[in-house]
Amino acid sequence: MPEGHTIHRLAQDYAERFRGTTPRVTSPQGKFSDAADLLNGAGLTATEAHGKHLFLGFRATEWVHIHLGLFGKVTFGDAPAPPPTDTVRLRIATDTAYVDLRGPTTCALITGPEKQAVHDRLGPDPLRADADPNAAYRRISRSRTTIAALLMDQKVIAGVGNVYRAEVLFRHGIDPYRAGRDVTRAEWDALWADLVELMREGVRNNRIDTVRPEHTPEAMGRPPRVDDHGGEVYVYRRAERPCHICGGEIRTAGLAARNLFWCPTCQQP
Repeated sequence: MPEGHTIHRLAQDYAERFRGTTPRVTSPQGKFSDAADLLNGAGLTATEAHGKHLFLGFRATEWVHIHLGLFGKVTFGDAPAPPPTDTVRLRIATDTAYVDLRGPTTCALITGPEKQAVHDRLGPDPLRADADPNAAYRRISRSRTTIAALLMDQKVIAGVGNVYRAEVLFRHGIDPYRAGRDVTRAEWDALWADLVELMREGVRNNRIDTVRPEHTPEAMGRPPRVDDHGGEVYVYRRAERPCHICGGEIRTAGLAARNLFWCPTCQQP
């Protein structure tokens, strides 16, 4: 499932190509046809992301709510658009560009109040200007749940996925099994600030890189990481391999229905 930086990047990409236009809106697959007919030729006025949720605003009052889930995919291209396949849930097109959406968990036309209800159930997003890290810490500081699970709870903090979860905890030497209530305010402030910077960098580069300059392949004289997620990381998907810092073995275990990665030496309880 894409992490929050990807959704914010998609919001930017939609805006660059279609904001201020009156695009053709279709649903070749047919599952979004009624809504597409209502939006066809309407002005696309805004794009927005909150965590893993993408919103496309039409006529300033109607919103397409998209959640990619595990299988959703967005493909941009230049006009002329090729004939769509029957897997395209939503196509938006102008005389200069098109974008196809396939396989999302959610693709629905909603009202402004319905959109606000989505925001209300999500935690603060490190990439949003209106984010309140204090709101997240209030929940974390009262919880016996592990900090690793809390970071993945979208009601606590929105947009953090498995990669950022593993990497930010490593970067701050925090054991993923530590209870949220045992994370100090100073530690949380440092975690939040780091997530803001790492995720902003993810939006800029459209990939996740978390290693500090002194631990890059060039600095350490090691081969670059080869992975379909791209980017240089410390522990994510590096189980049983040596830690870049201490040389100890990276471990993995299941937690909150996802694989957790950490270094037992560098991340002390």
